[in-house]
Amino acid sequence: MDFGSSLSLIVPELLLSLSGLALLLVAAWAGDGASRLVSILAATALGAAFVIVFPTVWTGAAGPDTIAFGGQFRADAFAGFAKLLIYLSGIACLMIAPRFFARVDTMRAEYPILILFATLGMGIMVSAGDLLTLYIGLELNSLSAYVLASILRADSRSAEAGLKYFVLGALASGILLYGMSLTYGFTGTTTFEGIRAAQAAGLSTGALFGLIFVLAGLAFKISAVPFHMWTPDVYEGAPTPVTTFFATAPKVAAIALTARVALEAFGSQVDAWRQIVIFAALASIVVGALGAIGQNNLKRLLAYSSINNVGFILIGLAAATVAGMSAMLVYLVIYVAMSLGSFVALLMLRDADGRQLETFDDIAGLSTTKPAVAWCLLLVMFSLAGIPPLFGFWAKFVVFQAAVEADLVALAAIGIAASVIGAFYYLKFVKVMFFDEPVDRVKEKALVSEWVVLILATLFISPFGYFLTVLLGRLADGAAAAIFPAA
Repeated sequence: MDFGSSLSLIVPELLLSLSGLALLLVAAWAGDGASRLVSILAATALGAAFVIVFPTVWTGAAGPDTIAFGGQFRADAFAGFAKLLIYLSGIACLMIAPRFFARVDTMRAEYPILILFATLGMGIMVSAGDLLTLYIGLELNSLSAYVLASILRADSRSAEAGLKYFVLGALASGILLYGMSLTYGFTGTTTFEGIRAAQAAGLSTGALFGLIFVLAGLAFKISAVPFHMWTPDVYEGAPTPVTTFFATAPKVAAIALTARVALEAFGSQVDAWRQIVIFAALASIVVGALGAIGQNNLKRLLAYSSINNVGFILIGLAAATVAGMSAMLVYLVIYVAMSLGSFVALLMLRDADGRQLETFDDIAGLSTTKPAVAWCLLLVMFSLAGIPPLFGFWAKFVVFQAAVEADLVALAAIGIAASVIGAFYYLKFVKVMFFDEPVDRVKEKALVSEWVVLILATLFISPFGYFLTVLLGRLADGAAAAIFPAA
């Protein structure tokens, strides 16, 4: 494929790059007073990228025509599916941010630009066909994320979250780089196709260590146990709009990247990494559920919920089949909607002075004082618990079905049993909001943009979401097949 054809495959990335650079100039000249304009333009750029990528997913693009720059970049339907979720998450997080930052007079023009560059890095991550492309995308996303976590410089919690994220992220990057160097040393190549071919005849001890270190580094990015320790602290300390972003877009990108590395680079040695993924899946489900039970801070609880959900998503990866990948993508779509709904609802909990309310004590009797928010939260929590007929039940059903079809019956059975633990803390939301004595602390009126995101997310995870199962399943099947060229 010539250089011009390769450039045509990276149009979304070029658009986001040029938009980010242009908006940097706007921010430099106009200052923070232009933050609203910069946010609108950044959201427009993400929307344009969404429109450009959508045909790739609709047609199920796959094969040699989707490979750019000698195999370093893949613009296939699998990458496109993840990018659509990333762009939508980015737009939602831009919509809900202004009120939060305006309260403390810290809405900076850099915020939407950092979101833009983070989504650019994530787009490169999910399209990576080479270890070097993988690392470039990963670090572009991570560097933006470190700044976003600590963007409230006067807030000690935000500074602490950014520092912890940076230190542990640097450690994870070192582990990943070491694994990549071992993989290169024992295979002689950094391309996913080359690594797969080199390991087709067998996996040497050195290459096995490379695989383990690569998966360990990626496990940090998806906050899978035992590399989850940063998640509760960062989710609690980071500004709520930033936490919303961390819980959605980067999670999608990291999981999609992990799937691509496992199935493309190490696809010839599924049995070697499947046991690692199974352990991470079950450990994440159990630790996420048990860790959330004792939490009083709602953001920390949702951080453990995120860890718990990563475990269910990894069950789809453990299946290592087209059906498993399709189930994983369907789960990701529903998970993003549930995460957006839950964090936006928390963002709407503000007292008369505009301060954020973040504990169970603050939402006691919320059904009496703010019934609309309480009912939306109820639906989101029941959906996260996987209670039918809400759409979250379908997400768990498809991954368990894929596991059973892949003869991983024991994994599915343990996953189903462990999911019962998580129902406890989701039901605690309902108990506190609907049955405790009202404290009436939530006073401030929510913005229209917050209501739009919350209502759309709630409708999607409600029984109305089942009307989209056929369309969603078709798109997910096409995207999953793109990562299995021989399927």
